[in-house]
Amino acid sequence: MSEEEEGAPDGVEIIEEDEVEQLKGKVAELEKELQYQAADMANLRQKSAKERSELVRYGSSSLARKILPMLSGMERAINQTEGADGDGFIEGTQMTLRGLRTALESEGVTHIEAMKKQFDPTKMEAVAMLPAPEGVEEGFVIEVIEEGYMLHERVLIASKVIVAE
Repeated sequence: MSEEEEGAPDGVEIIEEDEVEQLKGKVAELEKELQYQAADMANLRQKSAKERSELVRYGSSSLARKILPMLSGMERAINQTEGADGDGFIEGTQMTLRGLRTALESEGVTHIEAMKKQFDPTKMEAVAMLPAPEGVEEGFVIEVIEEGYMLHERVLIASKVIVAE
């Protein structure tokens, strides 16, 4: 036994200075790893909260996609029967159309204004390009074939448009 070990109480091991430094380094390394793990957990919680929020906000998009084509169909029916003797049909259809619009707007669905606007490929789909009529600049929408709709900031259905070239 060495002199240092002889003076130590029974069951206590004397640790040399090199070993102490190694243990301090290991402790520092483990503390650093613990900090990274804590940061990862915080990021995961934040990402999870954002995803939950988006699910709640955009959860009705599937239903809206199903209803919107009916809205367009009703608009076409009204446009085709205007001036005919079906005043009751038109009035009833218009009331239904207003109700559908109101319901969708309350869920965050909005109409994309496209007519006579600059073509926006993020919200519109050009189905054709025609020579620009007099007084219309190139790149502007000259006819809307099918209306487009958004849910908050997301495009549900792009407006199908004809653009002036």
